[in-house]
Amino acid sequence: QVQLVESGGGLVQPGGSLRLSCAASGFTFSTYAMSWYRQAPGKERELVAVITGAGSLSNYADSVKGRFTISRDNAKYTVYLQMNSLKPEDTAVYYCYAKGGTWTPGYWGQGTQVTVSS
Repeated sequence: QVQLVESGGGLVQPGGSLRLSCAASGFTFSTYAMSWYRQAPGKERELVAVITGAGSLSNYADSVKGRFTISRDNAKYTVYLQMNSLKPEDTAVYYCYAKGGTWTPGYWGQGTQVTVSS
């Protein structure tokens, strides 16, 4: 069955860095676009970054442009989110999301907590 397992979250001071990983299994990874979403307490889940199956194209929310980088290793079935210059407003649960073609279902990971605080 499909599994998406996030890791790498934790507590970091403002200005610090974290790298999130999402290990996938149960589907043909390279044919799925992969995304990172986040949800802060009391707020709706929002898209942070997305990358195409081949890794050739990516896009970011305006709030993280220039600070976050999404990447993937199709041989390892893993997608990453490098987060630099973290701010307290980046505090949220970060979720990995996989989506294939129009008629295929999307899959969510269980989430990993990121807390930015001094």
